[in-house]
Amino acid sequence: MNRVEQRRFLSQNIFAYFFWLAAILCISSAAYAQQTKRLTADKTSSASSRQSSDTEEEEKFIASSRPNVANSAEFQKPGVLLLEYGYDANFRAEDFRSQQSAPLTLRFAASKRVLFDFTIDTFISEVDEMRKRETGVGDTRVGVQILALSDTEKHPALAFAYYVKAPTASSEKELGTGRTDHKIVALLSKKVGETDIDFNVAYLNVGREENDRRASGGQAALSFTREFKNNFGLIGEIAGQSEDDVLPRGIFALGAVTYKFNKHMQFDAGMRFGLKRQALRVGVFAGITVGVADFFKKK
Repeated sequence: MNRVEQRRFLSQNIFAYFFWLAAILCISSAAYAQQTKRLTADKTSSASSRQSSDTEEEEKFIASSRPNVANSAEFQKPGVLLLEYGYDANFRAEDFRSQQSAPLTLRFAASKRVLFDFTIDTFISEVDEMRKRETGVGDTRVGVQILALSDTEKHPALAFAYYVKAPTASSEKELGTGRTDHKIVALLSKKVGETDIDFNVAYLNVGREENDRRASGGQAALSFTREFKNNFGLIGEIAGQSEDDVLPRGIFALGAVTYKFNKHMQFDAGMRFGLKRQALRVGVFAGITVGVADFFKKK
């Protein structure tokens, strides 16, 4: 099977898997919405309503995009600037023996419906199959996310996002393609009980490294996040793509643990595993998310 056939096979498999996962998500969300509608008829006092509202605002101060591929359609409250910094190590991919990087992300909520995103790999180091190491600065990505619908009892949250990759990584060292890439994403999010479910599907348009041509591909990711009263949390995700993006093409499973130190700071750590032969074999990561400032805070 040549590379073109591999990509076509991978793309078809990705969307077959995620079609059924999305169907399950929609059915479970609708069932939960009906159940919630009946239960809320008998509830609650004004004091408890105010308390839940305050808790929700506190949670929205930190809305990290780390460490999974799928992002939430909803994000932190307006005016909050988030800084995310982490360490990623991936091993045994098709194009490298090992890869280490340290991505830095800034996310600013300009309003309830508009989020700006800036990400750069502050360093990237790759070792090829000949054990030759190359190190430098990675690529830069800039994006904007627009929230169309908030999560309610009747429907999940819906958002759309656009990202462009500026080729700041060295193509001579083979740390990047030297080409500009584009990504358009549709994001669905639903809170079911105490679990947050996020489903993303994306169109990828990437530049080829070996020539001036461009290629189109797809990406999909489904994640489940649960936070507990002791400030720990768990994340599980399955994600895949038919073209290289932040991760190489392939299908991956991810498991992570989070710990919210306070409402301004959260830590994460975990592992990812390749589920297909073309995907990287294993990866580890750790990172931190910090609410730097609330520029719209009332004094």
